[in-house]
Amino acid sequence: MNHATEYNNMPNRSVISVHTKSEISQRLGELATLTHRSKSFLANEAIERYLKEEEAFIMSVQKGQADIAASRVYTTDEMRKHLKKFISKKTASTKDS
Repeated sequence: MNHATEYNNMPNRSVISVHTKSEISQRLGELATLTHRSKSFLANEAIERYLKEEEAFIMSVQKGQADIAASRVYTTDEMRKHLKKFISKKTASTKDS
């Protein structure tokens, strides 16, 4: 079974309507022709990719906010000091080798 058939046989499908620029619609049609996929299949793939990226971004922001709330953050000066120590130790251990 190919991807287009799998997509068309998905249970619990729902229909959405998207208004877009004619250029976007034309590009989608051209890509559909080139890839032998339907415009719906390609749009669904694009939406899934977008959702994954946005969900990952939102999760990272929420993690950062939780770190701030729990005081698991460093000031720029604290981080610089930490990095200088780390680099000094690495440089010293490399010279000793």
